[in-house]
Amino acid sequence: MSNAAYDRLTHRLSRLGALGEAAAVLHWDASTMMPRGGGEARGEQLATLAGLSHELFTAPAMAEDIAAATADEPWAQANLELIRRSHLRATALPTALVEATARANSACEKIWREAKAKSDFARVRPYLAEVLRLQRETAQALSAATGLSPYDSLMEGYQRGVTAAEVEPVFNAYEAFLRDALPRAEEIQARRGAPIPLSGPFPVEKQRELCRALSLRIGLEADHSRLDESIHPFCGGTPSDVRITTFYSEADPAKALLGVLHETGHALYERGLPLAQARQPVGEAAGMAAHESQSLIVEMQACRSDAFLSFLGPELHRIYGGDPAPYAAANLAKLWRHVERGFIRVDADELTYPAHVILRFRLERAMIEGRLEVADLPGAWAEGLNALLGIVPPDDARGCLQDIHWHDGGFGYFPSYTLGAMAAAQLMKAARAAEPGLDAALAKGDMSPLLGWLRKHVHGQGSRLGFQDLLRAATGKPLDPMDFQEHLASRYL
Repeated sequence: MSNAAYDRLTHRLSRLGALGEAAAVLHWDASTMMPRGGGEARGEQLATLAGLSHELFTAPAMAEDIAAATADEPWAQANLELIRRSHLRATALPTALVEATARANSACEKIWREAKAKSDFARVRPYLAEVLRLQRETAQALSAATGLSPYDSLMEGYQRGVTAAEVEPVFNAYEAFLRDALPRAEEIQARRGAPIPLSGPFPVEKQRELCRALSLRIGLEADHSRLDESIHPFCGGTPSDVRITTFYSEADPAKALLGVLHETGHALYERGLPLAQARQPVGEAAGMAAHESQSLIVEMQACRSDAFLSFLGPELHRIYGGDPAPYAAANLAKLWRHVERGFIRVDADELTYPAHVILRFRLERAMIEGRLEVADLPGAWAEGLNALLGIVPPDDARGCLQDIHWHDGGFGYFPSYTLGAMAAAQLMKAARAAEPGLDAALAKGDMSPLLGWLRKHVHGQGSRLGFQDLLRAATGKPLDPMDFQEHLASRYL
């Protein structure tokens, strides 16, 4: 049973959730449909929504009801705890800071697009410096309220209950693993010989039709989703109106296809969230590491598996025609599980991808802690990538300008990518044990055994459980990085 104060809270949170959904669609539109001249107005719209939401959430009546609210039912108890946690964070931040941050993020993101296209870091540097200044101010305010370190207080906003002190040894251990595994994988790959390239061109319209068809086949409903184009693939919108994006290359259909499969994993998570808890904190995803686990279990664990590639190859040949040899499952595996020391995170293979995340984790932590300034970022980036992968980016477009995250205020987000990859391997291992016919189904292009298991153990749990408790409930143990290393060894070594 809950009391009247709790009922008033859930009503207010439902209204705030609707405001958040409106902002999410505006963000999606800014990246897909909005004309360039709309950027300034869109920034003001998003800042106003952010400020309004903040004012409503931090109003005195909210604090009074939070203090008076009680709940006995487990979901309601979890929801009340999440409301209290969010309210503590929100009241630590002045509305003026929230609005200033939203405006700075919007302005910087717009300039970043131009700077990246021209590989001109100097163009975006003052804007990024302002974003960082506000992020440091935010982190300090959150730290004072929560007792966490400034960087941990930002991480908490993306994945609660995970700190830099926990992440650092996991990442250090992976760096040591990679130091041995990468040259071994490269040697094995060289012995196996080069793959047969896919010969294009691959018309965008055919790619678009195929991507949409595969997204629907693996479980995304047409009535609740859209597929559009953007410079940086993402999943946005709302749980009942999911927007996924990709970008197309007529020379390489893999970029769009694998990007859509990845974003479909995110979208399936959103669609599987508990409807009874919609627009409540407990009805949201369990955090960004949890979210990344769902995109990666679909793209990397399932869709790049030998089983699924045996289904996908003939489908690709049917659409594109030509010589069937490049579409054989073994050749697709060579193409799409190719290990290479590259500059671009989003193009990286799953063995080297964590190195890109480790680099960003170290740099953004140093920036928030005041040990690294924006002006020194390009040099620190080059030095860090060289230490991890033995390569140096030839320009800033392939270095510190490649990602949108920092330019949009996303500090503390990057660790979620690799934590998610590790969790995906752990969840897939548990799903295979629970569903013995899973790989046979994947060989037929049938994702339903995996999706059904995820619906029960991950999606349907909302954010009732934190990241570690979610993994404990689903797999019997907290995050175990060895499951990821075992997966990589079986696939590449």
